[in-house]
Amino acid sequence: MNIEGKVALVTGGSRGIGAAVAARLARNGADIAVTYQNNADDVVERVKGLGRRVVAIRADSADAAAVTAAVDEAVGTLRRLDILVNNAGAYIIGPVEELGVEEFDRTFDVNVRAPFLAVKAALPHLGDGGRIISIGSNVAERAVFPGFSLYSASKAALVGLTKALARELGPRGITVNLVRPGATDTDLNPADGPYSDVIRGFTALGRYAEADEVAALVAFLASGEARYITGTQLAVDGGFTS
Repeated sequence: MNIEGKVALVTGGSRGIGAAVAARLARNGADIAVTYQNNADDVVERVKGLGRRVVAIRADSADAAAVTAAVDEAVGTLRRLDILVNNAGAYIIGPVEELGVEEFDRTFDVNVRAPFLAVKAALPHLGDGGRIISIGSNVAERAVFPGFSLYSASKAALVGLTKALARELGPRGITVNLVRPGATDTDLNPADGPYSDVIRGFTALGRYAEADEVAALVAFLASGEARYITGTQLAVDGGFTS
């Protein structure tokens, strides 16, 4: 899965799955740009330690202009773009009666509009062999707890976006795919959290994923080995939706 000399932009790449993806792509030979909101020092040091170039760009994915500017800055600094990973996400849950327009707008601005705008900004730079990979969620298919109406709907929208973009961009040699993680052990969703026993019970393997296990699939889709895979959604959820 060598991607030596490629450049990847990972949105929301400062922690959790995003940081694991950035490090895995760097280990496979790519230079890395990440967007972040608070601090990206850890992932920057990880990528540098792997001998790759890295740039961290502060950007709120709810800000349309910031999304486009981040792509432009990544290309301007690293001089090309081959792989776009739409990872940044807004996780807003609660009873539908308590969710308003503000929560709706932020969820869809970050989870749907931002990937669309990032793709639009990236396309002038992606050539034959370009890769677009978005991070969805298993709850787009199976929402087992109440309160996921907004989040599930936004992640389901990525399925349609992925399929339509794959059809549109296929003639240009660009693949577009969706990775659907299940419960993954991160600081936002720790494997020892208050509902972790219940969540593990829904998976066939009976455990949370490690962020690196999600990153491994992203790295495969970013590589030449996956050149004939496009328009699909691939689950890394331990059998949650089986």
